Formats: sequence, structure tokens, C-alpha cells
Amino acid sequence: MIGPVADERRDAVGSHAEAAALFHGLADPTRLMILAHLRTGEHKVRELTEHLGLAQSTVSAHLSCLRDCGLVLSRAQGRASMFSLANPRLLMDLLADANHYIGTSETHELDTHDFTEVHGGAMSSEGADR
Repeated sequence: MIGPVADERRDAVGSHAEAAALFHGLADPTRLMILAHLRTGEHKVRELTEHLGLAQSTVSAHLSCLRDCGLVLSRAQGRASMFSLANPRLLMDLLADANHYIGTSETHELDTHDFTEVHGGAMSSEGADR
């Protein structure tokens, strides 16, 4: 009776697909850096490329993954796309919990980049309210 066992396994895998997609999106240091930068507000691919020092194609591929995983949103603005965090508060809570889980100190968190040089302050109020 392989049929019922296979059906149960398929159902179990399907029920975990969204969590797997989320963790896939978080499983790359570059994607974590992009998410950290988007914490400051919306950005164009060009702005992220300049900030991170990566090729446009690399940033675009990572943004596509993050969008597919439900971590970022995009909207058209003229010929460009603007990217933002899909749910900043939940993401920051998740990263804080990850820091706690892996036992990092406040000085060595997952999100340690100092954006004050680029943006002159903390997360924009627009980003905080999503």
C-alpha cells in the first residue's frame, strides 16, 4: 500500500512549502544584506547595486528570489521597479529571534550594517509602518 503513504508524504511536503521558501530566501548572506538595506525604505535596483557593490544582474536575481519567497514587494515607477520589505516588522522580529537562536550578541547581529552613513538615520517611517 504505497499509495496512501505517498499521498501523506506529498501532503506533508506541501504543507511545509511556504516555510521552506521563506528559509530559502533567508539562506544567503547577500539576500540578508539586501533585506537589511531595504529596512531603510524603498530602493531601486540601481541604488542597491551601488550600495552593495554587486552587478545589476546579481542584485536582480536575488530580488527575484526574495519576491518569490514573499519577503519583498515591487512596484513600477516609470521604467524602474521600486523594492520594499513585504512586512518589515515581522521580518525584523524574525531576524531578532534568529540572532537569539544562534546566540549572537548585540554587537554581532545578523543585521549589523550601519546605514547612517548612507541615509542619515534609522529606518524610514514608511518602512516601519508596513
